[in-house]
This record gives sequence, structure tokens and C-alpha cells, in this order.
Amino acid sequence: MSQYVILIYEDEASYATATPEVMAEVMADHDRFSAGVEGLGAKLLGGEALHNTTTATTVRGGEVTDGPFVETMEALGGFYLVDAPDLDTALAVARTVPARFGGVEVRPVMTFD
Repeated sequence: MSQYVILIYEDEASYATATPEVMAEVMADHDRFSAGVEGLGAKLLGGEALHNTTTATTVRGGEVTDGPFVETMEALGGFYLVDAPDLDTALAVARTVPARFGGVEVRPVMTFD
């Protein structure tokens, strides 16, 4: 098995204006996703939601600045870490990640011996 991180990029403005009902639906979607990963042949190792980019601090070349590293329409909002036998399985899992206001990116985790 290999580890893959599934990065969730979404439009923060959509969450800022979402109704409590929409937020409840999103949370329910994530609960269903978490419960269904093993049925796809992978194991969920962890995951977290991130505060919005207004709370970000960037360090580059020793200089510290407020805000995210890059300005984009979609921001990194959270991630899942999964253990999967191969990239195809990780992609099958990624296709089921709730990302109502954006999309996801799958990247293998590097291992060092």
C-alpha cells in the first residue's frame, strides 16, 4: 500500500455565503465519504479542514507575510490522507471526495528509506 494525499481546492466565497442547510449537507457528504473509503479498497488515515486563507501566513526566503502564498480563485480548504494499493485506487477514492465548490488533487506521499 502507498499513501496519497487528496487536496481539496474550493471557492472560499461559496462557503462564506453558504446557508446553514448547505453547510450541513457538505458535512454530511464528508461523513458519507469517510465511511465509504474502505469500500473502495483504501484506508482513510486522516484528514482535516483548514481555516480560510485570511488566516494564512507565508514564509518565503525568511520573510513572513500575511496571507496565502498564491492568489487563486480556489484555495486549499482541506485534505485527506489515504492508504491505497495504487494510484488508480486513490483516484477512485478522489472521485468521491465532496468538493461542491471546486475540485481535488491527488499526490503520492514521498517515502524516504
